[in-house]
Amino acid sequence: MILPAVLLLLGALTAVVAPRLLARADWPDREPVVALWAWQCVVAAVLVCCALSMTLSAAAAWHAVGGHVFATAPRAVAEAYVLGTAGLWAAATAVALGLGGLWSAAMLAREVVRARARRRRRRAELRLRAPLLPGEVPGASPLVVLEGERPDAWWLPGTPPRLVVTTAALRRLKGRQLDAVLAHEQGHAQARHDWLLHCSAALADGFPQVPVFAAFRDEMHRLVELAADDVASRRFGRLTTALALVELNEDRGAFGPCPAAQAQVPQRVHRLLTPPDRLPAIRRLRLTAAASLVPVVPVLVAFVPGLRALG
Repeated sequence: MILPAVLLLLGALTAVVAPRLLARADWPDREPVVALWAWQCVVAAVLVCCALSMTLSAAAAWHAVGGHVFATAPRAVAEAYVLGTAGLWAAATAVALGLGGLWSAAMLAREVVRARARRRRRRAELRLRAPLLPGEVPGASPLVVLEGERPDAWWLPGTPPRLVVTTAALRRLKGRQLDAVLAHEQGHAQARHDWLLHCSAALADGFPQVPVFAAFRDEMHRLVELAADDVASRRFGRLTTALALVELNEDRGAFGPCPAAQAQVPQRVHRLLTPPDRLPAIRRLRLTAAASLVPVVPVLVAFVPGLRALG
């Protein structure tokens, strides 16, 4: 039975070709939301290929597994998959892919636990630096102002969610610039970008030798910022959002000769000041539909023997 090997080959091909196609395309920076969806579909397709290959390998290696997988399928369909005729390679493949799946789940769980621990520490620090006033109800206001010499603003997920801004940011940001910064952070919260970052970090940390997962993590960090910039610029203007970014980051060396930690900020400001034209709605729809079909392809490939048997 060569179908598990075909699925693995399809997954490897997707992991190699799709990121290169996305890197060469000119539309991800113009439509970061569509690009976020495309990247998720690519990674989902790779994972689906591995999951289907593991399932079919296990079904071919062990009759008990095959009986459960094809319990409701017609006899002709089960015979089409040639169950029980595989050698040790099927069992080895199933075990290896199963361990990979367990490792991925463990890495995601570790990332979630770490994120929650960081969130608890930041909330404890927030309560220490901004204690409740007499008569103030906890969580009554989502906005918290902290005393600080460094201009900064961030969204703190949780229950209740908090939007934190420092007094230095209040002094630096003028006019509607503060509103643009708050809209940027709210854009992250509404789109649940934190979960995208957790999942991409878990895959990249769990499989550091797999380039597609590292690229997925890097692109998630970049694209979520572009998407949030677009949310702010649509409400308060691109110039206002760009000036707010400059005010928040110019003291951090982001615009110096060696901008290490904030290397993406100059590109984000340039994108806001020289905005690329958005794609037509019909093309955005086509790209979204095409990306949605990518994870479906391995499922169709897995069903080919059964469909032939029924035909």
